[in-house]
Amino acid sequence: MAIGVLAAMLAAPNALAQTAPGYGTAPGSGAGQPSSGKPGILGKIGIDQKLNQQVPLDLVFTDESGREVKLGDYFGRRPVVLALVYYECPMLCTQVLNGVATALSVMEFNVGREFDVVAVSINPREGPQLASQKKQAYVDRYKRPGTEAGWHFLTGKQESITRLADAVGFRYEFDKETGQFAHGAGIEVLTPKGVISKYFYGIEYSSRDLKFGLIEASEERIGRAIDHVLLLCYHYDPATGQYGAAALTLVRTGAVATIVAFLSFLFVSLRRERASQREAAVTAHRT
Repeated sequence: MAIGVLAAMLAAPNALAQTAPGYGTAPGSGAGQPSSGKPGILGKIGIDQKLNQQVPLDLVFTDESGREVKLGDYFGRRPVVLALVYYECPMLCTQVLNGVATALSVMEFNVGREFDVVAVSINPREGPQLASQKKQAYVDRYKRPGTEAGWHFLTGKQESITRLADAVGFRYEFDKETGQFAHGAGIEVLTPKGVISKYFYGIEYSSRDLKFGLIEASEERIGRAIDHVLLLCYHYDPATGQYGAAALTLVRTGAVATIVAFLSFLFVSLRRERASQREAAVTAHRT
């Protein structure tokens, strides 16, 4: 019974959507072709692993100070942790960046010394003011003085965003009916030459795995593909008074953890009970 419930909980769709102001669908937003088994917009989004793909370093963006930069300005010396997000995102993108900051804060490597962090907004309506606020928030959260120069928060025009998203396999769409961006949650580690070395999915990242990913990337090595499991997350809809998949995902996660803990406890208890019974039987036999 419990195993059946566990299997059912794990069989959730692997996509997510985030609220956004009323922006039009980004042309050529890396949507690609719908995958089988996912209706409508859910079939067009995801993060495809394009390991060993060179990202276009000539792309022009605007940094958090309002200065025009090229993506290549952040490559050449050390690896880069890349996050495609948007800064006014009310939930998931913040959690992605929180997960990055949390993982990096327990790592002995320092941002700006062993690697850089580059966040790029997928929303062409966002500008350097938002990017600057976001950078300050994560520099403060990281709490390592002197590392500010290693954090980069970029905004840009649709053409540059689309080319970068396509290069890293970040497929996203804007749904006019719901006013939402739909996209996957994850980050990429790139080599100093701008080649994709490793993907990390979700909103929480193992500090140990990320560290080894950065070491591999620093040596221009390409990591292995990982299981394609994306976070499912929707926002709370005040019009209906209902929670979407964000709450459901948390419930599923908690339920799965509870079931696993219960099964582990049950297994250990049964083993101890059987061991006690055998001990008692041996003692009785000897007497």
